[in-house]
Amino acid sequence: MTVLVAWLAAVAPPVHADNGANGDWKLVWSDEFNQPDGSLPDPAKWSFETGGNGWGNNEMEYYTARTNNARIEDGKLVIEAKKESYGGKTITSARLLTKGKYSCTYGRIEARIQIPRGQGIWPAFWMMGTNIDSVAWPACGEIDIMENIGKEPGTVHGTVHGPGYSGAHGIGGPFTLPGGAALASDFHVYGIEWSTNRIDWYLDGQTYFSITPARLPQGAAWAFDQSKFVLFNLAVGGGWPGYPDATTTFPQRMVVDYVRVYQKVPAGATAQARLGN
Repeated sequence: MTVLVAWLAAVAPPVHADNGANGDWKLVWSDEFNQPDGSLPDPAKWSFETGGNGWGNNEMEYYTARTNNARIEDGKLVIEAKKESYGGKTITSARLLTKGKYSCTYGRIEARIQIPRGQGIWPAFWMMGTNIDSVAWPACGEIDIMENIGKEPGTVHGTVHGPGYSGAHGIGGPFTLPGGAALASDFHVYGIEWSTNRIDWYLDGQTYFSITPARLPQGAAWAFDQSKFVLFNLAVGGGWPGYPDATTTFPQRMVVDYVRVYQKVPAGATAQARLGN
């Protein structure tokens, strides 16, 4: 891990280098998952989406709201994909979201996660526009903070989807760990810094992809200037990751240590606060 951090520092600038000059980050919302072992995630912060309709991607899982598939263990959220018969499907998992409970516009949004592994396994940490019910997807805008597909064990994908650049035409960038390292072997911090007309993706504090309206297809609308809610899910199968094969083992677990949202405090306001004004 020491070698990896040194290598990242050598090839990418620190994403938070401007904190001192241009203001500080203030924690405004988080879930540290400090609840009793075996309990469901905090219902004041999270809801479940349930069902086995393929979720637009021909996925295999049936999402449930059971502790079998989402629970607190040792101060962490565990989302577990299990091989079992349920709701006409042979795989169960969970999909959690903060819709109607928490959303934000701009900020630093990050989570410390140990992802699962295996062919056909597809964990994700992402955001969706709160206006989805009125304008639908993709006009609401989707920010994929972290996606991994099991056949690429060392690669994280950061992507946006919006009107004219959705689905297979989403705009994003991957980052692959050096030396054949697998993301599933350890916890990593996956995040974005989202500001007016810009989103930067980072892994363990180092930027690997950025997007501005200039990178959109000609005439396409920038769908990232309104509030978005947070989602975690662990999908299995689908056109992009492919499907489990003889090498895939179950259960598979996506473990989230924390999720945190920070907002930038302008430098002048920070200085006044320190002086007690």
